[in-house]
Amino acid sequence: MTIHRRRPLESVWDYPRPPRLEHDDRLILVRQWDITVAESTRSIRVLETSHPPVFYLAPDDIEMGLLSTNGHHTLCEFKGRADYWDLAGETPIRRVAWSYPQPSPGFEPIAGMLAFYPSKVECLVDGERVQPQDSGFYGGWITAEIIGPFKGRPGTRAW
Repeated sequence: MTIHRRRPLESVWDYPRPPRLEHDDRLILVRQWDITVAESTRSIRVLETSHPPVFYLAPDDIEMGLLSTNGHHTLCEFKGRADYWDLAGETPIRRVAWSYPQPSPGFEPIAGMLAFYPSKVECLVDGERVQPQDSGFYGGWITAEIIGPFKGRPGTRAW
């Protein structure tokens, strides 16, 4: 049984723009279909104004044989070009994760690491199930210590 560490509240409005990277040693689990897709105690959180944190995990902590790139790409004004990943299985899940193989200057620590959408797979931080950020595009991880309001809800596109 995992015991949740009490952490101080964090407002996403105190996060910087451009985003800040922060190492995190809490236990991160990503699961689907009773399979552990990823397990890590060495993630990097990306903290950006108005967004819940996004946890990036090293490929060594991910069952990479379950994932494949799918040719979809987007462009982040800060981090650069993102590649998207599908999760294989009886019912594959498209665009379950993304990565920055060659991120923009300042974001090199997340090069090749993957971030997962908590709206598509079960994500836990120290045993607490993550709530997904609203919208199908953003992949923020909302836990008990994170307070908003958060970008992604209707009417927040221009934030």
